[in-house]
Amino acid sequence: MPTKPHFPLRIFYDGACPVCATEIERYGRMDREERLILVDISAPDFDPAPLDITLDEFMYQMHAIDGDGTVYRNVDAFWAIWQAFPASTLLGLLGMLVTLPAVNPVARLCYRGFARIRRYLPRHDDACTTDSCTIGKGRP
Repeated sequence: MPTKPHFPLRIFYDGACPVCATEIERYGRMDREERLILVDISAPDFDPAPLDITLDEFMYQMHAIDGDGTVYRNVDAFWAIWQAFPASTLLGLLGMLVTLPAVNPVARLCYRGFARIRRYLPRHDDACTTDSCTIGKGRP
């Protein structure tokens, strides 16, 4: 696994994807220490250009960028997110489990499969006509 993230951690997620939005917004609600900043890449005002990552790359796989600018992708992004939670919690435990040699390749394979089918999932057509696009944007 990569080096531990320096918080805050910006999490880039597709708010128009019901599965993605539900999971990431749950992390945001659980984040009592405000270590996570949720960024909806389906929002009309999202501009990936300053990040030197294309919108297609953001849409294809989960990205998280920490306070030092380290980029975490796919399973590593989830690992980085889970580092925001105490080891004694379920998410903290997942962060440890996903590093195990027997679990990590399976997690990567499952994530790759999900990334390939994600674009076929039903989408929220109105994902950014409500306040959902502003979740987490008020944080530093």
